[in-house]
Amino acid sequence: MSKKPSLVKYFGLLGCLFAVSILPSAGVAKPLVMQNDDVLVVYETSMEGAADKLLRLYPDLKLELGQIFSWSLDIRPQVVLVKNTLAFRKLSRNDLFVAFAVPAKSLIVIDYSKMNQHPFSLRITFKHELCHLLLHRHIDNQHLARWLEEGICQWASDGIGEILLDKRSSGLDAAIMTDRVLPFSRLASTFPRDKFSLMLAYEQSKSVVNFIDRNYGKDAILDLLGHLKNGESLDDAALKSIGITTLELEKDWLNHLEHTPRWLVFLANNLYGIIFFLAALLTIFGFIRRIIGRKAWESEETNDE
Repeated sequence: MSKKPSLVKYFGLLGCLFAVSILPSAGVAKPLVMQNDDVLVVYETSMEGAADKLLRLYPDLKLELGQIFSWSLDIRPQVVLVKNTLAFRKLSRNDLFVAFAVPAKSLIVIDYSKMNQHPFSLRITFKHELCHLLLHRHIDNQHLARWLEEGICQWASDGIGEILLDKRSSGLDAAIMTDRVLPFSRLASTFPRDKFSLMLAYEQSKSVVNFIDRNYGKDAILDLLGHLKNGESLDDAALKSIGITTLELEKDWLNHLEHTPRWLVFLANNLYGIIFFLAALLTIFGFIRRIIGRKAWESEETNDE
């Protein structure tokens, strides 16, 4: 265990105090602390196993993000696990969120009660929020558009965001068909708070980053982030990495979506569900066929007798 400068210890202590202080303010009693040299976790009674899991997950997730971005996460995150959804809602101020990050304080807050709710898991959610901390560690706020940040974090964490999306339908599909897609200029600094627009903002962010990945490749995304890290504007970074401005990118992305048959999008978004449904139908069909065959055999046996 290496020793740290006293100033670093001082700011680490302040971060710990801040993390501990938000739990009582949300109506949670007796917060506990588990920590090592890499990460500090604040948790409630009966969540010791989850806190220990976060400590064990952190080195692997830090390595994974380092391999994706070739950047180091040279901070000590403070993670708060909240067991009560109502208490978490007081902190997030929105019932759609399962977690959020406060990069300025190296802080992550997770609603642990939703961690077994598909598709969320503690590992994926933690990785997503660490991605937010990593991006803000290397890129100034003024250069990092909110839609790009959220799209990148979903791209880096298996396509999973940090809000509860309605998997039965796509808000993006509906927005395209009704011409209600949010302009990215509106999503540059903040996301809207109403349910439909917030869900749409997350879907759009994920979609456009996936569009960049498919059409320009992972290296273009990393090159774009590298220019932003060097202090260049988003438009200049886009021109140097993908050869077009962000406005042109938005137009190309929209044009692609509008000319993609929606039934193909539905199939892509629901592929596993469709396969499972077809497999169930085949199983039922096989079972019925077996019953019919058995009855026919029994009938033949009866006739022979």
